[in-house]
Amino acid sequence: MKEITTDRIVIVGAGLGALYAALELAPRPVLVIAPEILGQGASSAWAQGGVAAAMAKADSAASHSADTVRAGAGIVDEAVADRVTQDARDHILELTDLGTPFDRSPEGGYVMSREAAHSFARVVRVKGDQAGAAIMAALIKQIRRAPSVQILEGTMALALETQGEAVTGIVIQASGPERSAPVMLRGAAYLLAGGGSGGLYALTTNPDRIRGQVIGMAARAGAMIADAEFVQFHPTALDVGEDPAPLATEALRGEGATLINKHGTRFMLGVHSDAELAPRDVVAREIFAQTQAGNRPMLDTRAALGDTIKSLYPAVTAACARNGIDPSVEAIPVAAAAHYHMGGIATNAEGRSSLGNLWVCGEASSTGLHGANRLASNGLLEALVYARICAVNIAANTPMYQAPEVALSFGAENNTPPATAIETLRQTMTEHVGVLRNGDGLRAALRQIAALEDANQNNVEFLTMCATATLIAASALLREESRGAHERTDFPQMSAGPAQRSMMTLAHAQALKDAL
Repeated sequence: MKEITTDRIVIVGAGLGALYAALELAPRPVLVIAPEILGQGASSAWAQGGVAAAMAKADSAASHSADTVRAGAGIVDEAVADRVTQDARDHILELTDLGTPFDRSPEGGYVMSREAAHSFARVVRVKGDQAGAAIMAALIKQIRRAPSVQILEGTMALALETQGEAVTGIVIQASGPERSAPVMLRGAAYLLAGGGSGGLYALTTNPDRIRGQVIGMAARAGAMIADAEFVQFHPTALDVGEDPAPLATEALRGEGATLINKHGTRFMLGVHSDAELAPRDVVAREIFAQTQAGNRPMLDTRAALGDTIKSLYPAVTAACARNGIDPSVEAIPVAAAAHYHMGGIATNAEGRSSLGNLWVCGEASSTGLHGANRLASNGLLEALVYARICAVNIAANTPMYQAPEVALSFGAENNTPPATAIETLRQTMTEHVGVLRNGDGLRAALRQIAALEDANQNNVEFLTMCATATLIAASALLREESRGAHERTDFPQMSAGPAQRSMMTLAHAQALKDAL
């Protein structure tokens, strides 16, 4: 395999966490591995709601932290929640200074939305549902003019090389349809910020490239994975047959939009005291139940927003228009879709993984902030906070180098991941490891994943997807209770006593799978 050595810090991913960390590391030279042109294909750019932060005078970081802990159903690391929510305001101000055009009131204050399980309106937004795209645009503008940052667009990470328990290299390849021959890249340090696992499911709101590869890559190298069983399903993905499914931001329900079924019944009123603003796991399960019963759940914005939805929420309106829906006069059909992975590569307070010389931030990580159910709009916030934490710790542990730009070329080699196997994997995860789970289904999923692995041993990219899928299913099988986003129909109650986070290596998950 061809090898390239650089003194640059290598960042895998091109979303919010990756770009923010690259800027925070300046003037240290970094190399960003970006599968697509910046701004395309990253989950961050698709985020609609915004960034949760206690910016209002009546609000506080302590209240935000308490809401985070409450939503996380017993396994949030409270010290992490305190730290992240206390830092939130500084990051909003920093993003504002970098050029993010957050919505402002005539008096100059931030306009904020209220989303599910928040006790205050504290989600800072851009044009209603444009926050992710606007933040990414501001960061990309800064990145393009940063002399310390080199971007390798059209390149993706494939595997980690380790010696002992430390990362010594990363295998990369071209990200085009046919991929390429692999290249070993050796850098000064490694930061994984490459997204979550939503695309492992047949119905997802994630970009189609996001299929758990980064988590699986670290797991295959021996990294500890935390809370893998906790996958959040967004209750209001548009049920219009698109893949990925467009999202109807939770902020619409914060504005007063309601959930109804084909009979016109507002069904959340009988489910939770907060109705449409109940925690996401509660709303997602009821949406799923309505779908399974043939009741066609819908999001009704007509009374709350009327025609103003078209100017206030342009992304939702555009998705509706593509599918012949006018939300000002008709309700929007919705379904529960895989949206965010609370689990991921276990990290400590400095963003370090269990492997030496490897840091992780963003959705690929599991910091302990989200617990069993992520509080709405805490995802972008966590990416910001831990991007800075990782950058500071990397800088403290990596010598300062002056590194020239990396010259890279790939040899031709067809490493296209198997499309049919990927679709089988996605259907397996949706059927057996989705909104509702049980032991028989989880064991069936593990057996199916094993068969897919056996049939595709030569495609490393697909094996990283299978690794993450295995960890999700195995962790779900071992957690014999229902907690947050993990709902077991054969163990419908939450276990008594103190809750525990799950920690699992791929070797442990494979042993469990092999024993079936």
